[in-house]
Amino acid sequence: MDRLREKVRNLLKEGKVAGYLGYMLKESHPLPHLFTPEHLEEVDQAIVAPDDARYPLDKLLQQLVERYPDATFAIQVRGCDERGLNELYKWGQLDPEKVVLVGIACNQAQADYCECPGPWASVIDYGTKCEAVPRSQRVDRIDALAGDEAFQEWLTSFNRCIKCYGCRDVCPMCFCKECSLEHADLMSTGKVPPDTIFQLVRAIHMAGRCIDCGLCEENCPADIPLRVLYKKGNALVQDLFGYTTGSPEAGISPWKYLGEESTLETKPM
Repeated sequence: MDRLREKVRNLLKEGKVAGYLGYMLKESHPLPHLFTPEHLEEVDQAIVAPDDARYPLDKLLQQLVERYPDATFAIQVRGCDERGLNELYKWGQLDPEKVVLVGIACNQAQADYCECPGPWASVIDYGTKCEAVPRSQRVDRIDALAGDEAFQEWLTSFNRCIKCYGCRDVCPMCFCKECSLEHADLMSTGKVPPDTIFQLVRAIHMAGRCIDCGLCEENCPADIPLRVLYKKGNALVQDLFGYTTGSPEAGISPWKYLGEESTLETKPM
């Protein structure tokens, strides 16, 4: 903790960043907080968020940058947060030259629980780097089901959806200015239940974009196994395009060149 606070304090004192987006205990709850040079004493209260208290800091950073486009910010990141930043750089939502990482390593128990596909941690200021989980047992279980059985399991899950938009609103990768999930014609009723349409539309949009942070599933009041769904979508993109979502070496997302077959493998990041 001391190492993290010292790094943040130096960044703020030396004017290298306009603020640090991290965590502070507020009424005994760990909550996001923007630390600034004007209130340097608050750095003594900066904490590493516990595993069971996670917020979409990448999404909050996008909101900060929209308001202060010329400023540079530091941000506390776990492996999944950094995967999100890598994708946001590729999509032009953030400038990597204006983001400073304060890296936090998850413990192995947390990585195993998340079935973390790979930290890709470039900076670790707190903790010890965990090992990636090469295969998802939850995805393997779905893959082992017969077609009809798998269809019924997903249909049952999708029909629990109450369209609260919690999955979209918490997702760091949902940055579209106009959301198809709110399009009246697309979400109109028909032979397929509208709740199922909602989940299928979002699943298609998240394939190759989901950075597997798990916040959508944690935020879902209907307990829909969204993480399994999006892991499966990313696996299909990996098989079809050889694209690993969140990897800094993976280049541009194939979605940016959908329909431009000649550029999928040749355009640089």
